Amino acid sequence: MKYQKFGDVFAVRVDRGEEIVASLRSVCLRENIRFASVSGIGAVGHTVLGLYHVEGRRFDTTVFDGEMEMTGLSGNVTESGGEPYLHLHASFAGPGGKAVGGHLVEGIISGTSEIFLRAIDGTLEHRPDPRTGLNVWEMEREEIRHDKAYGSVDSESGQKG
Repeated sequence: MKYQKFGDVFAVRVDRGEEIVASLRSVCLRENIRFASVSGIGAVGHTVLGLYHVEGRRFDTTVFDGEMEMTGLSGNVTESGGEPYLHLHASFAGPGGKAVGGHLVEGIISGTSEIFLRAIDGTLEHRPDPRTGLNVWEMEREEIRHDKAYGSVDSESGQKG
């Protein structure tokens, strides 16, 4: 893995045989990046993708082996327990254009990748959400939200209004 800094952006090349998540975490540790956006493309020969089932509070993974183009990588870097926390999603296309995607657990580069980490001034912490079991951003300001699926919900109490 090699990288270069341009202002607040790190251009990262993860090379053949290297793992994407571990490589990006390494850059974050070396450069003290604790809040960033992530985007990229590349090619993998092995990947593990996850899907979280909210109702069952369970995370399932699926392994994909074989040449695939990483048609999109997106996500963010925040903190959890004082360490970089990477939350990445990716889409891949294999032979015939068949696409798969999900939460990126692991991805081994088969050719190369071109990834951007855009550092953001500040930090956000992830914390467990008791309603979903997911790690969510710890936000300073809470407001009442309204959406079609759930109606008005008080953010503090979680009660429908």
